[in-house]
Amino acid sequence: MNFQEYQDFVNETATYPNRGTSTYPAFGLVDEVGELFGKFKRRLRGDNPQPTDEDILKELGDILWYLTECAHCSGFSLQDVAEANIKKLRDRHARGVQFGTGDNR
Repeated sequence: MNFQEYQDFVNETATYPNRGTSTYPAFGLVDEVGELFGKFKRRLRGDNPQPTDEDILKELGDILWYLTECAHCSGFSLQDVAEANIKKLRDRHARGVQFGTGDNR
């Protein structure tokens, strides 16, 4: 499966209030990232039972779904997002500014 096929799948399965606005998927994205962090926290704390790799994979999938819908609502494809990120990171690497803070370093 490629980015476009996945984005088409998300488009078929997306059902939520005010579809087409980024508010709901943005809140969902934050919620799912929180759930992923909760699983990592339980691993660090040594909970029994430990969250499994499958648990982590499921949360990452939920994050990808919401990220994809956020991109769509903003008028971007996942391909657009990936290409822009690669361009930004290559530029930072070429200038030797991978480390540090701020978006425009």
